[in-house]
Amino acid sequence: MSRRIQRVNQLIKQEISRIILREIEGPKDTLITVTRVSSTSDLRESKVFISVIPEENKTEVFLSLNRKIYHLQQEINKRLKMKIIPKIVFVEEKMTASAARIEEILEGLKKNEK
Repeated sequence: MSRRIQRVNQLIKQEISRIILREIEGPKDTLITVTRVSSTSDLRESKVFISVIPEENKTEVFLSLNRKIYHLQQEINKRLKMKIIPKIVFVEEKMTASAARIEEILEGLKKNEK
């Protein structure tokens, strides 16, 4: 991955994180995190990976984000000074859930040792 794509990914991650923090109403007591962004080499599309804790609210958060995708895209278009602005697509972050599961297993093993 080129240095330019990495910088664009980081910039998109920062801006979307700010927008979600300030403007998106999520369920109460829910943590919504942008974990990473992956853009295509031609910068036509960016997959924004979202982690939601607790996972029970995941469906509601993704529905809310997808309802406001047009607004989010408009905000990104205003904030980024680029010739081509990638189309934003939200994707569920699977690695966070598997990391949490591994953590649970390790905690269970620690309790069994005592």
